[in-house]
Amino acid sequence: MSFLLLVFDLLGTFVFALSGATLAVRQRLDLFGVLVLSCAAAVSGGIARDVLIGAQPPAALADWSYLAVAMLAGVATFYWSAVIERLRNPVQLFDAAGLALFAVLGTSKALAFGLSPFAATLLGMMSGIGGGIARDLLVARTPVVLQAELYAVAALLGSGVVALAHVTGLPQYPAMAAGALACFGLRYMAIRHGWHLPVARVPEEP
Repeated sequence: MSFLLLVFDLLGTFVFALSGATLAVRQRLDLFGVLVLSCAAAVSGGIARDVLIGAQPPAALADWSYLAVAMLAGVATFYWSAVIERLRNPVQLFDAAGLALFAVLGTSKALAFGLSPFAATLLGMMSGIGGGIARDLLVARTPVVLQAELYAVAALLGSGVVALAHVTGLPQYPAMAAGALACFGLRYMAIRHGWHLPVARVPEEP
C-alpha cells in the first residue's frame, strides 16, 4: 500500500474509533469497554473486507499501527470526552467521516486485488458499514445501517464513484477524494434534513 493510502486508511481508522469510543462513553462503559468498542468500530469492516478478497493476514492484524491508532482514539475519548462532545453530533459526524474514508479505500483495495467494479463497490460499502454494525451490536443497539438516513446508500455512492473512475480510466486519488466527499456530503445532508428511504409499515389489524 502506498504511503498516501496508508495515511488515509489510518485516518479512517482513527475517526471510526472515535465514533465507537464516544458511543462507549455515552453508554458509561469502563476503560476496557471503551477500547474494545473503539477497536471494533475501527477495524471490523476492514478485516471482513480483507478476508473476502484474500488479503492475508488482514491489514489491521498484520500492522500494529491500526490497533494502536484505534486504542489511542479510545484513550483520548475516555479522558477528554467533554472536548469531543462539544462538537455538534460528534458520533454521527465521526461515523460519517469514517464511512466515507473506508468506503473509498475498500473499493480501491478490492479493485487492486482484481475484483470487478461491481463487486468492488459492494466490498467498499461493506468496509464502510462493517465497523458501525459491530459497534452497535456490542452495545445491543439496532445497527445504524438498518435504520438511519441513507447510511449504506451513501457508502454505495462513494464506492461507486471510485469504481466508475476505474472503469473510465480516471486518476485514482482524485476519484477517491471525490467519492469520499460524495459519501460524506450525502450522509451529512441526510442527517441534517432527515432524508431516508421508505420505511416498512406494519399492516393494520382488521
